[in-house]
Amino acid sequence: MESYMQNVTVVNHPLVQHKLTFLRDRNTGTKDFRALLKELSTLMAYEVTRDLPLEEIEIETPVAKTKSRVLAGRKLGIVPILRAGLGMADGVLELIPAAKVGHIGLYRDPVTLAPVSYYCKLPTDTASRDMIVVDPMLATGGSAAEGIRIVKEAGCRTIRLMCLVAAPEGLKALHEQHPDVPIFTAAIDSHLNEHGYIVPGLGDAGDRIFGTK
Repeated sequence: MESYMQNVTVVNHPLVQHKLTFLRDRNTGTKDFRALLKELSTLMAYEVTRDLPLEEIEIETPVAKTKSRVLAGRKLGIVPILRAGLGMADGVLELIPAAKVGHIGLYRDPVTLAPVSYYCKLPTDTASRDMIVVDPMLATGGSAAEGIRIVKEAGCRTIRLMCLVAAPEGLKALHEQHPDVPIFTAAIDSHLNEHGYIVPGLGDAGDRIFGTK
């Protein structure tokens, strides 16, 4: 196994793989693409939050008193990388409605492919939260790495990245810069083409979400 794969979880759940197939399909229109992306994000969030700590409390059911488990006071946050990450935030919020949401705006320079930051607004208590950074595509890894750097700069020390499709080049680049950040993806594709797009990928996720293709 490549060293950069040690912190990567591929979510192979049948429903995830089924929905991802239709998300990839070029014939899937904007409305269905948005719905699929939201559904996939909710399903993926189950795996991303699998290791959250629990504590035991006492409650009373209609029948008897009992001890049961709840989340151990951990505060969560979601940080979509604009603009495509917006399509994933609502799906995660379906599962974690109390999470706070930050936003990081980045775009990829068409010549250098390097990330350029144009907006950042994070919760004031980011340092005390477990943050889930979301972006559908992990291509070169530049945008995700820069987004994670910004969240770390705000004081957060527990960060997870959730994407749907990743390229080996992006996984390697992100691991080199942030080896402490677990990556959750639904698929690892073949490679990047000469334009920095994932092959076979699913096209430009932002364009497909917002109908700007």
